[in-house]
Amino acid sequence: MTTSVRTRFAPSPTGDMHIGGVRTAIFSWLTAKHHDGLFFMRIEDTDQDRHVAGSCRRILETFDWLGIQLDGGPDHASLQAMKSEEDYPGALNDGSYRGIPGPFIQSQRLPHYREWAEWLVANGYAYRANETPEELERLRADVISRKEVWSFREEMRLRADVDPSQPHVIRMRVTPRDGTTHLRDLVKGDVAFENANIDDTVLIKADGYPTYHLANVVDDHLQGVTHVIRGDDWLSSAPKHVLLYKYFGWEMPKFAHVPNVLGEDGRKLSKRHGATSVFEFRDQGYLPEAVINFLAMLGWAPGEGDEQNVFTISELIEKFSEDHIGSSPAVFSYTKLDWLNGVHIRRMPVAELARLLTPFVQAAGIALDSPELKAQFMAAVPLIQERIKTLKDAAGLIDFMFTDIPPVPAASLVDKKMDQATSLNALRETREVLAQLADFDPTQMEHAMRALAERLNVKAGPLFTIVRNAVTGKSVTPPLFGTISVMGREITLQRLDRAIDALSR
Repeated sequence: MTTSVRTRFAPSPTGDMHIGGVRTAIFSWLTAKHHDGLFFMRIEDTDQDRHVAGSCRRILETFDWLGIQLDGGPDHASLQAMKSEEDYPGALNDGSYRGIPGPFIQSQRLPHYREWAEWLVANGYAYRANETPEELERLRADVISRKEVWSFREEMRLRADVDPSQPHVIRMRVTPRDGTTHLRDLVKGDVAFENANIDDTVLIKADGYPTYHLANVVDDHLQGVTHVIRGDDWLSSAPKHVLLYKYFGWEMPKFAHVPNVLGEDGRKLSKRHGATSVFEFRDQGYLPEAVINFLAMLGWAPGEGDEQNVFTISELIEKFSEDHIGSSPAVFSYTKLDWLNGVHIRRMPVAELARLLTPFVQAAGIALDSPELKAQFMAAVPLIQERIKTLKDAAGLIDFMFTDIPPVPAASLVDKKMDQATSLNALRETREVLAQLADFDPTQMEHAMRALAERLNVKAGPLFTIVRNAVTGKSVTPPLFGTISVMGREITLQRLDRAIDALSR
């Protein structure tokens, strides 16, 4: 086995990746990169009945969007050979380009599993069995009727002599049956399992495909995996894997069974809590850097005395340690994710933020189809960068700059601290001041408007409120004078004229 750190993520092609699975993948990736090691993907498709067409492409697209580069994984040829054609433009040309042996799709590795299953049989660690599903159900019902826990044992076999040429399964023989099997887990600590409670699990199914228990052990060994990081749903299966490593005489990787991700109601994260797919977060306007930062903090912290919770990718790689993964379930908080996404947005260069915002504002009906409109949009981005939490928030803050607004109700043009006549006069005076400004610059504009408020003997706040309502049609906008500057003098004066007319009636 390689002495450098090597980790893997092994999803099943059964649909979009759940955000909890992505968190596990991020832990695995950060573990490898922190130790300057390799991270690869292996597709576990041995349950062909559950295969969902397009899943592999979506999984690879997920990693592309997150910006996680694979050091090994399925290539074009292997994706094309799957049950459904799964080729993806971003797939590797050679899945083993960093020296990790492929193939990286389990349905294309069947000879490996058969070879090692037969080795187990030959060496007394496994046996053949051919009970039919109906016979197994009768055995199960009989055990349950005695109020015992159902678990298949070798002595339950209905036929000891099984013809290898006929349909059968290969089951692991648990030996010794007494005593305990121990696992030193990086998250759970020392865990002991009673051998009497470990069933003789199926390793090779009647269709020739392996179960997870055999396939993951064989593949992790042959592909040099040093750390297995997976959800703690698999902890109950861990003793079977420990025994298989013992039977084979292989060095066992380090295991880390990470806790589940829960909703804020304390229940396992699911659709009822909101988005659970990475693509849903992408479409809602979250940044990949923020999603990685957020998910990395779900169950991990940099260590005692280090209160940092906003990380760049390079900072996460530098500080991440599998030893600091917590053993308690992590709670998914949309409030924290929104806050964190906003922080990452504020850290971005304006040009990059504008590029990312463009498809969101266009989808909302804002046309950016001319150099003038693009320049206007670029000028608007700094005004909203401090105010948006997601990319999707932008359109609602700037739409009035690019599309006409409906008539503003007269009630919105009269501040509660000003009567109608005072408000009307203030709007007329505002129009004159803005019309006469030599430069439509936000600083000069604000200086002139504050001077106007003093001259009219009104508070600046109420004056700015009715002006904002008049020219934007909204009570909440980016900074008023920056907004007016981006809109331009012509549109601003037109909207002031409409407001004056509405208030004069």
